[in-house]
Amino acid sequence: MAIRNIAAYTHLSQRDIEAFGAEMDTIRSDIEDSRGVRDAAYIRRVIVFQRVLDLVARLLIVGWRSRVGWAAGTLSLAYAKSVENMEIAHNVCHGQWDWMNDSEIHSSAWEWDMVGSSAQWRYSHNYRHHVYTNVLGMDDDLGFGVMRVSRDQPWKPAYLLQPLVNLLLALTFEWGIARHGFHSDQSRASTAAGKQAVKRTMLVKMAGQTAKDYLVLPALGGRRWRRVLTANIAANLLRNLWAYVVIFCGHFPDGVQTFAPEIVQEETRAEWYLRQMLGTANFKAGPLLAFSSGNLCYQIEHHLFPDLPSNRYAQISDRVRELCNKYDLPYTCGSLAHQYLQTLRTIFRLALPGPRLTGATADDGRVSGSS
Repeated sequence: MAIRNIAAYTHLSQRDIEAFGAEMDTIRSDIEDSRGVRDAAYIRRVIVFQRVLDLVARLLIVGWRSRVGWAAGTLSLAYAKSVENMEIAHNVCHGQWDWMNDSEIHSSAWEWDMVGSSAQWRYSHNYRHHVYTNVLGMDDDLGFGVMRVSRDQPWKPAYLLQPLVNLLLALTFEWGIARHGFHSDQSRASTAAGKQAVKRTMLVKMAGQTAKDYLVLPALGGRRWRRVLTANIAANLLRNLWAYVVIFCGHFPDGVQTFAPEIVQEETRAEWYLRQMLGTANFKAGPLLAFSSGNLCYQIEHHLFPDLPSNRYAQISDRVRELCNKYDLPYTCGSLAHQYLQTLRTIFRLALPGPRLTGATADDGRVSGSS
């Protein structure tokens, strides 16, 4: 089975596919050639903004005795954590800023403010997810190993608890990411010593992050340690919920398809581009919402060009849409609420046993090209 056998692409000839791929390569080269001072200034401004906001939030929590001060500080801290995780760490770890040759903003050096190890996440996410996007048995992000998001995933009784699992994953999303990265990284370790090293990396990061958030920082709050502790717990919870919503809306709404493993056999670069477009979805966002989501409202563009600067995704999106119109290709996009409600519907539906989909729709995670 090849990408051109998928219903959405059957009208494309092999020449069309290669021409589409060449135009995508042109977009990449144009952005790479135009990266410069303005882009570098952007990421440095974001880092300064995030750090200042984090500091101000913590001062509000400790210095303003009222509940209003606690709430304002906690919300500010949650936003600062979201910016760090999504617009900074996620994109830095993709290598989006490696071209700057800045040791602080390099994919190999950044350790993000959450319990998961950046190094373990880079393998599970940058490689297994972005190279094999939505390929059954190859993309570990497909349901994160705990949920059924495609009817071509065999049903088992444990999936009856999927709505509850979904809620727990949302509340503890950073821990789910840590566990996910650990299992992916451990799967490539060939020796017992290697597996033990992977486990040690995970436990050291978890212990350090937990101590920082729930012991060290509250202790620095002195008599107001309870305010600091509860603020950190609430801020982490809000950050987890927001990250979960953004990620799920980019991968599981209607129109997003999954793929059989055979599709990657002898897959060309152009066909890889086409698979990324059917394996992801965008949600509509203005500048503030885009920034708050780490520019992952442009999930399609992110999957097409994961190592290009996130501040360019809006510009890239205009060109990708033009190509979709030119080649009559689907471009899945909707409001954030619409995409999330579709995602929830799929999660609840697939908690129950049911036959494989046989219609033309891609709803409920149909495997592309399957019958």
